[in-house]
Amino acid sequence: MTTAVTETADVELAIGGMTCASCAARIEKKLNRMDGVEATVNYATEKAKVAYAGDVDVSDLIATVEATGYTATPPAPARTPGTDAEATPVEGAGGGDELTPLRQRLIASVVLAVPVIAMAMVPAWQFEYWQWLSLTLAAPVVVWGAWPFHRAAFTNARHGAATMDTLISVGTSAALLWSLWALFFGTAGEPGMTHPFELSIARTDGAGNIYLEAAAGVTAFILAGRYFEARSKRKAGAALKALLELGAKEVTVLRDGQEVLIRTEELAVGDHFLVRPGEKIATDGTVAEGSSAVDASMLTGESVPVEVAPGDSVTGATLNAGGRLVVEATRVGADTQLARMAKLVEDAQNGKAAAQRLADRISAVFVPVVIALALGTLGFWLGNGAGLTAAFTAAVAVLIIACPCALGLATPTALMVGTGRGAQLGILIKGPEVLENTRRADTIVLDKTGTVTTGTMTLLRTHTLEGTEEAEVLRLAGALEHASEHPIARAVASGAAEKVGTLPVPEDFANVPGLGVQGIVEGHAVLVGREKLLAEWAMELPAELARAKAEAEAAGRTAIAVAWDGEARAVLEVADAVKPTSAEAITRLRGLGLTPVLLTGDNQAVAESVAAEVGIGPEDVIAEVMPEDKVDVVKRLQGEGRSVAMVGDGVNDAAALAQADLGLAMGTGTDAAIEAGDLTLVRGDLRAAADAIRLSRRTLGTIKSNLFWAFGYNVAALPLAAAGLLNPMIAGAAMAFSSVFVVGNSLRLRRFRAEA
Repeated sequence: MTTAVTETADVELAIGGMTCASCAARIEKKLNRMDGVEATVNYATEKAKVAYAGDVDVSDLIATVEATGYTATPPAPARTPGTDAEATPVEGAGGGDELTPLRQRLIASVVLAVPVIAMAMVPAWQFEYWQWLSLTLAAPVVVWGAWPFHRAAFTNARHGAATMDTLISVGTSAALLWSLWALFFGTAGEPGMTHPFELSIARTDGAGNIYLEAAAGVTAFILAGRYFEARSKRKAGAALKALLELGAKEVTVLRDGQEVLIRTEELAVGDHFLVRPGEKIATDGTVAEGSSAVDASMLTGESVPVEVAPGDSVTGATLNAGGRLVVEATRVGADTQLARMAKLVEDAQNGKAAAQRLADRISAVFVPVVIALALGTLGFWLGNGAGLTAAFTAAVAVLIIACPCALGLATPTALMVGTGRGAQLGILIKGPEVLENTRRADTIVLDKTGTVTTGTMTLLRTHTLEGTEEAEVLRLAGALEHASEHPIARAVASGAAEKVGTLPVPEDFANVPGLGVQGIVEGHAVLVGREKLLAEWAMELPAELARAKAEAEAAGRTAIAVAWDGEARAVLEVADAVKPTSAEAITRLRGLGLTPVLLTGDNQAVAESVAAEVGIGPEDVIAEVMPEDKVDVVKRLQGEGRSVAMVGDGVNDAAALAQADLGLAMGTGTDAAIEAGDLTLVRGDLRAAADAIRLSRRTLGTIKSNLFWAFGYNVAALPLAAAGLLNPMIAGAAMAFSSVFVVGNSLRLRRFRAEA
């Protein structure tokens, strides 16, 4: 018996016509009703992320969205960071400038509404025919200024739905229609009619009252809120836009010995391209010719340029600060590190946390409930003899003040600003669900090699006999090891060159497999390697050097003997060095309430030595763990009731990163680790892990405070409005302010700073 395997495809659609979170909830609900479709619609980014399978295709998804009353645009071709594009991820569906028409409506509505409000608020300005001037000014505001709300309400009504726009449209239209009735059929149109401005509702006959100031004022306030929300959404996504613009737009390619200038997106893997001093490196690649210093601060945050030479890898969008380079392209387009960073950020901004899903569900049912409450308010006051004016005004206030706009913006704006700020700091948050996990984590497992340590062999110490100069040892040993390709030899040669400068060239060199190297340097017969190599030449380590060698090996380090002219002179210690910032990072992680655990495949002595250096006790060291067993370690800790975060950088860490409640992948590591992690730390600095957790927790806190404000506002305001204690204009201003407050609160995340 065979089982058919259904392939799943993913697509991201740009959605047009959404005006609130209720719209997003409706579209999401309709898409998810389709067989084989799982969709997430985000109001803030105006995008739908859809996974679909079976007989469904993109045209079916678009048709469903359009049948719901909105527009959907197929995904644009993938763009290469640094290339021009007509749309950015933050400009809304279709990539058009949504701010311009909104700004025009806002300016016109404010200019017309201000005199209407002023005349209604100041009885002294109510001249003989002031009410008719108010109608002349207010009518264009309510009809033309609020047209987007009316249009959306009509579209939704045709599909049997009600959204926030329904509340705005019904509320402002009711106020205008009531005023028209009072002016033409009541006593409000009589010359010399006046009425005072009151914050509370006077329960009198409404034939002499008009509410043009409420209709025009609410429209202007809500348009202002919409405009500032749209502007804030664009600001919140500015970090992603800046990230996409980092790359070079043009590149000089070497073809048949000629220099050819082409656009970056035309580069192909294997192309050799030229990078002059001061130019950006066009794409990820390997240096083929030349040497230089590369400034990668825009991607990694590291201020010190990195020296590169033939064979070294370089990253696209970094700056060539030194000499001329010829680079062979190894990754292009969407495969580059910069493109993957941008995709991670955008994916995170398109997701939803559990709290936001709750808010969306509430918004979806909120509008019908509010309309029912408004009708109930109207009926209650009429039934209690309060008069049509008081009853109508209280009902309109309920409709206006209940707009769930703040609910819809609470999570997306905080998430967009938080992930964007993280991208600027070299912290990539994969998805919103990650935020909850950063709050719960209480244990952080640290892979030793490449995370706590540098991951490369380093010359740590030099032990010499009395009367032997360290510089001479390093010059002779370094010269001989420089001719070898062994990792330990490279560590010795590199460390020697750093301390004594230029190394001499050996006059004779021979590699002794498994033991070391030997040769002639500056007329001296030099041996560098194991103690056994010296024994073959009838040399023994003096007691002092033998003791140093034993202590180094007990600490898990590699000890190398150095001898020349028939006498053992020194012992060199080589090991994977601890990063200079790791101890400080451990302190910061403890300060966040996390218990650090060191995990390594090295022996217990090496592990405890490294742990002691960074401030981790032996009880929190797990050593001699095979790569495939790292997952079991994480599971065991989780079985003890711990919420486990893990930091790693290698292929052998990928499964454990995926198993952990929170995976933090070092961006200097392998692609497998980066893909498995929930957070990616672009810098190879463990302190970035503490910054990432702080930023994630701060973002989560902002989301929760936004939701609290939005829910609290509605809970507190609705009873006041239903009780007839709020003027509709004041209610509209408060509603607009709540949305602007939520967005402003989210934008405070832009001030987040990494700890110095």
